[in-house]
Amino acid sequence: MLSLGALSFSSPWLLAGLLALPALWLLLRVTPPPPRRFDFPAIRLLFGLSSKQQTAQSAPLWLIILRLSLVAACIIGIAGPGWHRSRAASDGPWLLVVDNGWASGKQWEQRRQRLRQFIGQAERDHQPVALLATAPPADGGAIALDGPLDADAARSTAEALVPRPWPVDRKAALAALDGLAHGRTMRVIWLADGYDSEGADRLAARLQTYGRLEIAMPRPDQRAKLLPPPITEHGAIKFQASGQLRALDEQGRSLAVLETPAAVNWPNELKNRMSRIVIDGEEQAGATLLLDGRWSRHAVGLVDDGGDKIPLLDDLFYGERALADFAEARRGSIADLLQRPLSLLILPDRGALADDEHDKLKSWVEAGGTLVRFAGPQLAGNPDDLLPVRLRSVERLLGGSLSWAQPMALAAMPDNGPFAGLAIPSDLSVSAQILAEPDLSLAEKTWARLSDGTPLVTGAPLGKGWLVLIHTTAWPGWSNLSLSGLFPDMLHRLLDRSQGVAAETGERPLPAISQLDGFGRLAPPGAAVEALPANGAIEAGPRHPPGFYGEGGRRRAVNLSTLIASPQPMALPAGAVLADFDALQRDIDLAPWFLTAALLLLLADLLLVSGIRRFALLVLLAVLAGHADAADDVAAVLDARLAYLLTGDKAVDEISREGLSALTRQLIRRTTSVLAEPDGVDPERDRLSVYPLLYWPLTPAQQGLSRLAQARINDFLRHGGLLVIDSRDGGGTPPERLRRVTQGIDIPALAVVGENHVLAKSFYLLKDFPGRLDGAALYAEDGGDAAHDFVTPVLIGGNDWAAAWAVDKQGAPAFAAVPGGELQREMAYRFGINLVIYALTGSYKADQVHVPAILERMHR
Repeated sequence: MLSLGALSFSSPWLLAGLLALPALWLLLRVTPPPPRRFDFPAIRLLFGLSSKQQTAQSAPLWLIILRLSLVAACIIGIAGPGWHRSRAASDGPWLLVVDNGWASGKQWEQRRQRLRQFIGQAERDHQPVALLATAPPADGGAIALDGPLDADAARSTAEALVPRPWPVDRKAALAALDGLAHGRTMRVIWLADGYDSEGADRLAARLQTYGRLEIAMPRPDQRAKLLPPPITEHGAIKFQASGQLRALDEQGRSLAVLETPAAVNWPNELKNRMSRIVIDGEEQAGATLLLDGRWSRHAVGLVDDGGDKIPLLDDLFYGERALADFAEARRGSIADLLQRPLSLLILPDRGALADDEHDKLKSWVEAGGTLVRFAGPQLAGNPDDLLPVRLRSVERLLGGSLSWAQPMALAAMPDNGPFAGLAIPSDLSVSAQILAEPDLSLAEKTWARLSDGTPLVTGAPLGKGWLVLIHTTAWPGWSNLSLSGLFPDMLHRLLDRSQGVAAETGERPLPAISQLDGFGRLAPPGAAVEALPANGAIEAGPRHPPGFYGEGGRRRAVNLSTLIASPQPMALPAGAVLADFDALQRDIDLAPWFLTAALLLLLADLLLVSGIRRFALLVLLAVLAGHADAADDVAAVLDARLAYLLTGDKAVDEISREGLSALTRQLIRRTTSVLAEPDGVDPERDRLSVYPLLYWPLTPAQQGLSRLAQARINDFLRHGGLLVIDSRDGGGTPPERLRRVTQGIDIPALAVVGENHVLAKSFYLLKDFPGRLDGAALYAEDGGDAAHDFVTPVLIGGNDWAAAWAVDKQGAPAFAAVPGGELQREMAYRFGINLVIYALTGSYKADQVHVPAILERMHR
């Protein structure tokens, strides 16, 4: 590579062609322009005769300068000029290491652009490239080194890389380097995510054995953030992350926006609708917090010994009414209630418990439960040890020996208790209570007290749980607390201190429902995802990625922040060089500019000198010979290929691309069809007429198309194109929604496709048309239209065909085919091949199907 300041050339030896410009100058000076040819009939001798016509001895100066500039622009352009192009640290092969874990999703497109830049530089230096991604692959296999590869193969491998929703494994990446031999000094570049992990220092040390290590990583303020679960304090929810948070429902609609750090107290009606919380501007799995029943669903047990009770005299009546707005209340015995998960258990006035009940209740509290007990005559006469404080043996009654002259009001709530800040109703009074034995710790255990300082509510920890005692009755016998608005507020605060209850998992593993992808969006679970064990720890990875697990009414959210530790910044290893992560915009390839200038000068020469007759042919030859990118554009139009409609959902679009690409390879392997890689198209921007088939996957957020898109799709259908609409839900999309999404598109009357339809016989003989799902009917035009040669322009189904065709980088199926497994996937491939043959041949195959009937008619 030759560098002249900021200007550099990848093939500087080609600049020697500029030495021929003086000789070309002389050649153009002595060569006159070609003579003009015109008809000269004899009659012309009588008109316009002149004896002073002159012919130039050489080409004019402006034409010489034009052609010299054209040749110079071609020579400089082919020499590969660049502006501010980085210089290679060595003249050997390239080793590119890419962190593609959860922290890379935020700036993934920038990482991909940097990879393209590095591979382009290696191509200009005529060097191979080895690629190493440090996150475990989605199929659960080992991390592997790709290469050394040529530039085209390296570019394809880099384009296939995607961020993963789990951490990088730099220890496994280090092991993958064992197969890379030490030969020539390499240029080693590590696109790091900026966070430290186990094995990072050893990986850096190994990379430095191949050559000087350059590390490009985002600045601290640009690095990905991890959103941990919120904490609850005094009824308010606090998020342990900075930035703007957004709460979304199941359909991805925004419910609330919060600027952190701050504490919020969302109403339960709003919390029950929330499905996930995300950090705005962070499109990665660590910035998404999935919410399940533990977020908003609290189950409270009310110990009931049975028997008929009068509602207003029932100890549990008032507590049940107070919990109605924000919790699920369950009545039953202690043994029955503890068989299911609970957040809180309320025990009205009872004396010492039976031994079996006492032991079960104590174990439940020690494991994290919260026991709330109410006082009364029975507890005063026969207390046990499941209390936060020791009690006196007699209660304090209005008019008794330990009495006060009139009912007592409540004092302000202590600042160090869970009820801090709650307003005390002015009419609240207590006429009886059970007193606690004074000791040095009584003040710390007092959460609410009367105006004379005696405790009304006390609490103390037991194991991982809490023991709470309200020193008065649960019904209005000793106080009107249970009739006041303070009572539900106190229970709400106690629930906030307790653990939420997810849908019970039972003893069976929970299969995966959906998983987060590397951009923090929900997608179908991959083929390597395993069921979530009922008990036992899991690790973040391809077998248990963050997402939703469950079946039926049971669902559990697994978040990345609960599986990994808080990330720590990565320090630059000794001897490594910090490369500029944002240096992409400074590397400008000037070759297209010089070649474009040469093409424009050639067009000007043709128009001004040679005339229009040879214009089209020479322009085409100049484009194909002088500009490889333009030749590729022509080939893109000439090569047949499939296309899919871009939905705006990156996960769905990626599935469509992978599925159609895999189907294309199967077509090439099984038939004589030769198709190029599929394209993703936007009907408002792209030409649709060059594609024989357009695959349209519907998404839950899919809306109707614009008028321009409708008009272009209708034009595509009128001129012989085939539109395949896939609802991807097994046929569960309501007809009215399907009509709303496809409004404005000329869809004919449809009928179910049977085994006698030409689509079932165009290549393979089929009886049904499965995909990832099976059972949904396939609809085509009823009877066909002579204007379309009796070929249907629209097919509508819901078996999610692209997901059945899609494979990962190793060629393994990306999604499970249910319920038929691999046999169902094979039938899905056969349907896809029939579909493409049908789109390419039209009614030709229909004639072949009817050959026996035609021959029989000819013999009559």
